[in-house]
Formats: sequence, structure tokens, C-alpha cells
Amino acid sequence: MLRPLLTRATIAALTIVGSLSLSAHADNRASLTSSIPAQPSRASVNLAARTDSTTQALEQAVHRQINQYRVSKGLSALTIADSLTQQARLHSQDMAAGKVPFSHQGFDRRVKEIAKSIPYRGAAENIAYNMGYRDPTTQAVEGWLKSPGHLKNIRGAYGLTGVGVSRNAKGEIYFTQIFIRK
Repeated sequence: MLRPLLTRATIAALTIVGSLSLSAHADNRASLTSSIPAQPSRASVNLAARTDSTTQALEQAVHRQINQYRVSKGLSALTIADSLTQQARLHSQDMAAGKVPFSHQGFDRRVKEIAKSIPYRGAAENIAYNMGYRDPTTQAVEGWLKSPGHLKNIRGAYGLTGVGVSRNAKGEIYFTQIFIRK
């Protein structure tokens, strides 16, 4: 009897991305758009909530790659804002721990928390997760650049950003990037 084998190459093929944007209008209505594939619910996994130097390096790499892309297209570089990074990191940690599904769940809450310190006119969020790649950051960013919804957020008239990355015990790496237009 032949059994199919799950190989590292099979596992390495996993990259999933999602995007969301929110714009404030003059009449104070919010316009929300989402582009995210349906995802299975995530079982709770053991996750160290701390952010180590490897995780910070991944966050910095996302920021650097996104800015390289923006500048190559004649757009201004995005400035990191600590409050955005904190919210992005918490969301990635929650997804990695299985506290929330791979989704934009809680985006409104994250933006309200950010608004306590940074007034905004527009906000957007890109998320991704992958596992098994030698360069998970490039894999996530390239996935975003190939997706119209994510690309719209990356090329948007935003000035501030925050990036959060978290890895769980299964080796899944979750990415969240939040964009703010003041």
C-alpha cells in the first residue's frame, strides 16, 4: 500500500495573505474593504509572547522591503510609529497563539487604540502567514505585492506604519502591517 508523504517542499508551499483598509469620510462614516480568503480556525498553540531579536529583525525587514518598493515607485517611505508596531505585534501574537483566527478580527479596536495617540484619516492592514521558507519576510512581502488589495494598501497615501511578527511552536510565522494616513 502506498501512502502519500508530506515533505518539507509541501509544507514550504504555504503562504496565505489578507488585506483590509478603512477610510474616514467627511460625514464620519467608515468605508471598510476586505480581501481575505476563508481560513480554518486555529487551535491554540504554545507561544512565547516576548519579542526576541529574530522577530524584531523580521519586522525591520518587512519595513525595509516595503519602503524599498515604495521608493522605487516614486512614493515616500513610511515612518515606523511605536503604537502601530505594538498593535500589529499583538495581533500577530494573537493569531499565532490561536486566540483569533487568521483574519482582520479586531481591526476597528486596533485603530481606535492607535487613535488615542495618533489622529488619522485612513487606516489599512495587511496580514500574512507562512512556514518553511528560508526567507519568510520576502515570501510575505512578495505575496502582498502580487495581490491587488495588498498592493493598494502598500501604495496608498499613508505616512506611518507598524509591523508585527510572531512565530508559534509549529513554526508558522504571522505578519501584520498597519498603515495610517494622518
